[in-house]
Amino acid sequence: MLNFTPWNTLLQTYVDDQGRVDYARWQREALPDLEGWLASLPRSLDNLASEESLALLINLYNALTIQQVLHRYPMASILPKLLGLPNWLAFWRFFSRSLYTLDGKPVSLNDLEHSILRPRFKEPRLHFALVCASVGCPILRNEAYWPDIVEAQLETDAHRFIHNPDKVRYDPNAGVLYCSKIFKWYSEDFLRLAPSLPDYIGTYLNVGPPLSPLTEVRYLPYDWGLNQRLTQPGDGPRA
Repeated sequence: MLNFTPWNTLLQTYVDDQGRVDYARWQREALPDLEGWLASLPRSLDNLASEESLALLINLYNALTIQQVLHRYPMASILPKLLGLPNWLAFWRFFSRSLYTLDGKPVSLNDLEHSILRPRFKEPRLHFALVCASVGCPILRNEAYWPDIVEAQLETDAHRFIHNPDKVRYDPNAGVLYCSKIFKWYSEDFLRLAPSLPDYIGTYLNVGPPLSPLTEVRYLPYDWGLNQRLTQPGDGPRA
């Protein structure tokens, strides 16, 4: 039996409307609650409907990411620096170490995304829902994904991401479409549904005349800084 209510309550308590996470309070007050909920989840996708599996796996990815940050917090970025240079080994470990057992196999964040979610669902909107705890990622919902509305939630995520000028913007004078590098890294997923990235983005982004497949695409710098909300003096539990 899937029970996402504890996860939903944690998100509503520690994530604001901008997707910023109060890791300090969460670590101090409710890390055991998160880990208890993770321990209660089913360890197999057998007998789950497609929408149930999809909601479970998205929630699981985001929850395991937060769990890893809480174990390491305080931290400024999931791409830490060593002697002033990016520590790619620590970054690789964050995504590649086994964190969970699913269908009898140990899985990492990379396994969940690249070996299970992407091949199973072939759903590019996943890239607007999976949140790796960085500012460059999509905004983390302060609610769980639910099987009966996960399709609508993904569609809302796509609209929100593509209408966020920090992630996508079009310069009509220069004729340039500026995009998050997520569109570059996962272009094959988007191009399953559209002949070009401008075509895909243009289904959501209203910029007047339709974007041409020949529109120049430039990729924005990716911000690996932590998507954190700093606790303010006097902050207490949210209603």
